[in-house]
Amino acid sequence: MISLTALKQMRVHFIGIGGAGMSGLARIMLDLGISVSGSDVKESQVLTGLQVLGAQVAIGHAPSNIDGVDLVVVSGAISNSNVEYEAAIAKAIPVIPRASALAILMSESISIAVAGTHGKTTTTSMLTVALQKAGFDPSFAIGGLINSSGTNAHLGTGEIFVAEADESDGSFLAYQPFGAIITNIELDHVDHFADFDSVLAIFHQFVKTIKSGGFLVLCNDDPGAARLASEITRTDIEVITYGAEANFSISRVHLSPMESTARITQNGRVLGELRLQVPGAHNVLNATAALAAGLTLGASPIDFISGLEIFSGTRRRFEFKGEARGVRVIDDYGHHPTEIAVTLDAARRYVEPGRLLVIFQPHRYSRTKAFAPEFAAALSKADHIYLLDIYAASETPIPGVTSELISQLLPQDQVTLESSLIEVIDHVIAQAKVADLIITLGAGDVSSLAPVILTALAEQ
Repeated sequence: MISLTALKQMRVHFIGIGGAGMSGLARIMLDLGISVSGSDVKESQVLTGLQVLGAQVAIGHAPSNIDGVDLVVVSGAISNSNVEYEAAIAKAIPVIPRASALAILMSESISIAVAGTHGKTTTTSMLTVALQKAGFDPSFAIGGLINSSGTNAHLGTGEIFVAEADESDGSFLAYQPFGAIITNIELDHVDHFADFDSVLAIFHQFVKTIKSGGFLVLCNDDPGAARLASEITRTDIEVITYGAEANFSISRVHLSPMESTARITQNGRVLGELRLQVPGAHNVLNATAALAAGLTLGASPIDFISGLEIFSGTRRRFEFKGEARGVRVIDDYGHHPTEIAVTLDAARRYVEPGRLLVIFQPHRYSRTKAFAPEFAAALSKADHIYLLDIYAASETPIPGVTSELISQLLPQDQVTLESSLIEVIDHVIAQAKVADLIITLGAGDVSSLAPVILTALAEQ
């Protein structure tokens, strides 16, 4: 692996620099004084921000963009047929994935990797915000924007580096962290994993990458994570559990429409009352995971819990977008049945006595094919579902796999198939009444609908 010292002497080029993960790493490298260039297919505020920091940004991909480059970083969305990728290979310029670049940036820090099928972004953000409140000023790289700061990456002055670790393609094995969190383990990313055992196997490999003398925080309430914990044979790392019955135990949970409270106990000693500005039992678990890691890193319980209390969420995670004519609109990234179920449970508490209207965009053909019955069961928690076409996310269509696989498993008076992003706006606002809640749900471009819906409601 390239050393951080060597990286600081290079000119680094990012293919797809405008992506959430790529732009964050570019920002950290710029803060380190590294010469950064990059390209993307269209202009954005993210690219403008990077240019202000000193990055050379090109709109459109061209072989000439990598002239004079020492290292190329690619995101998972970039194919081997990309002209800049091909040019780099032809010129024998080293090409590394985003995860390897992040591993270099983390290599000289006390690194903490937050993994799991669900809750990674929120848990990483909670840990970051609470560590900041406790005076640690960590560096961080997160897959979503923290609401309070509006950023997803930062070069801190402290020794700690917190990073979201994505298991989807196994790239998180590159990080070799000092500490790790695993929030839960379920089958997902079925384009890479054939079954649950395949997913569990990659998490076993991840555990092996934790540095000797480090620690691992796991959720004891999650069957997948609990099974992993029972199978770990390493004795040179500290394994810490959290949940209803665990090293960090949760009790006296109270869930209100937009807040959550709980008592947290560490090995029989009451640490305090946790008060969160974000809803849902899943966020109580996420916060407890962050707390367990924070205290292991040396934070005081009082300071860290105070930090969790000021956490106001991350973008696209049950994000309140606004209200018009008495109808509220929330956007959420949920794209797995389990995520959708917990989101709609929280939404139901939030909307009562109004109705819950959900615009859902399935993400990937492979995921839709694998989980159609589970999607239908989770979505049935809504009063009405507007089901958009599948967002391909670069996947090749699978014959016979459409959103209808989900719709046919729902009561037909509860679901509307929508092939147009424009028409769905008209349909949902025609049905919406005072006190109702509209949720745009999915990992594709469905989030672009929320502001348009608010404008349309206001103009009624």
